[in-house]
This record gives sequence, structure tokens and C-alpha cells, in this order.
Amino acid sequence: MAQWRRWHVRGRCARGDILYDYAAAANTRAGAPKQAMRRLILDEPYSAAAIWSRRLASFAIAVALISIALSRSGVVDMTAVLSVFGAAILFACLAVLFACAGSVVIWRTGRRGSGIVVASLLLSALVLALPAYYTAQAVRLPLLNDVSTDLNDPPDFSRSVKALAARGNLDHGSISAEWRDAQRRAYPALQPIVLDLDVDEAWPLVLKAVEARKWRVIELTRPGGRIGIGHIDAVDRSLIMGFPSDVTVRVRPLAGQTRIDVRSASREGRHDFGDNARRIQAFSDELQTQLDAR
Repeated sequence: MAQWRRWHVRGRCARGDILYDYAAAANTRAGAPKQAMRRLILDEPYSAAAIWSRRLASFAIAVALISIALSRSGVVDMTAVLSVFGAAILFACLAVLFACAGSVVIWRTGRRGSGIVVASLLLSALVLALPAYYTAQAVRLPLLNDVSTDLNDPPDFSRSVKALAARGNLDHGSISAEWRDAQRRAYPALQPIVLDLDVDEAWPLVLKAVEARKWRVIELTRPGGRIGIGHIDAVDRSLIMGFPSDVTVRVRPLAGQTRIDVRSASREGRHDFGDNARRIQAFSDELQTQLDAR
């Protein structure tokens, strides 16, 4: 009976592990034919670090969405919302670390998972983009959360029962001298809005601008009467987290003109990251749009 011997040679290529089996007849004297070579391709396994990075990044996205939903619903306070979002940031940072570790493993061992690493980094970037933006704004802008177009005589928020109830009994009070100086340096372009229109013509434009900005009006007083000044108290929310800010608009008639002053104040935190100034500027731009459309 013929004797057979088998040699196994194991190699590696870009597609994975390749097992080569060589079977040749050892008894060459019997003239036995050679067996055909067989090749078995085994896929390279995925990097465990890459898989965990995707899991952590997906969980970070889910936690961030929960914090946004809680913030917009108003069922919990801002501290709880920020705690939940802070957890999302932590998971996103861990996902980035695991993605970096997975990249090293893939580079050194040839394991699969490069697409998973890229997807994990993109998901983590979605969570980390907002705190990164706020951090940059906090470094660039002064500590302010109450901004007005008139720093000498800022518009007062209504103190009626209805207005206070809508603001959670929050009275923003006056703007300190320190904050007024900081605003002058940070936002020199924020100035009173003066329209070359009588107050009866300007008032409808102001209402249209408020409606276009989707502010929720709390209290409204038409210009006229003994002092002739009109005002609007409203609430606006930030784009992503939905944090509320209080806005008051003062409409004062002048000789053949109308002066409009806007004040925007955040309810939470000592830093508005520039949101209040952008809100006033957006209102001014919208008012100009309404004026051009007359």
C-alpha cells in the first residue's frame, strides 16, 4: 500500500488567511499520480476595538437624542438635561478612543473593520460638534446672557402676572454696567433700529417679523395711548437643545420715524455663547426683509 505524506503551508494575503494543502505521492516508485492542490480561504476577523467603537458611538447618539427630547419637552430642568448630554459626550469620547485603537490593530494585523472605524468617528463627531462649538464660542465671546440694542435705557420685560408666569417668575432686572461695557466691545453693530415710517406703518412690520422668527408671543401692547410706546414680550428657543430665551421689543414713535429696540436674555446659564446677539440680528434682518417687501 502506498505511503502518503502531507505538507501544510500557511500564508497570508490582503483578503485574509489562505491555507495551502500540498498532497504528493511519496512512493514515486509506484508511479502514483499527484493529488490536486486544494486551497481554502478563511476571512480575516473584525477588530474587536472597531466593533466596540461603533457600539459606543451609536449609544452616544441615542443618549444625545434623549437629552434633546427631554430639553424640548420641558419635563426636566436644565441640570438634568446637561447631565444626560454629558453622558453622551463621555460615550462619544470613548468611541473615539476605541476607534483609534481599532485603527492601530487594523494597520498592524490586517484585520477587517476600517469602515466601522470611519462610521464610528462620524457618529462621534455628530455628538461632539455641539460642545466643541460652544467651547469655541465661550473662549471667543465675553460672559453675557442679556443683550440689548439700547444700553442706556434697555427695554424692560413685562412684570404682569401673565408674563411672569410664562417666564417661570423670572425677573431679568437691569443690565449691569460691566455687562454693558462687555457688550459694547463684543457687539458694536447692535444698535437701535430706526425706520422712516410712522408707528402705525411700522407696527405691522414688527408683528410680521416676530411671526416670521416663530417667537411665541406672551404679551402685546399696541403703540398709542398716553405714552405712545408699544411692546411685545415673547419667548424663543435655541435651534438644537430648545433652551428658552426671553425677548422684549419696544416700539417708540418719533417725529416721522419709529425706533425699535430689542432685548434678549437667556433663562439659564451665565453665558449665552452669542445666541442673544444673533437672535437680535436675525430679527433686524427679518424686519428689513419685511420693509423691502412692502
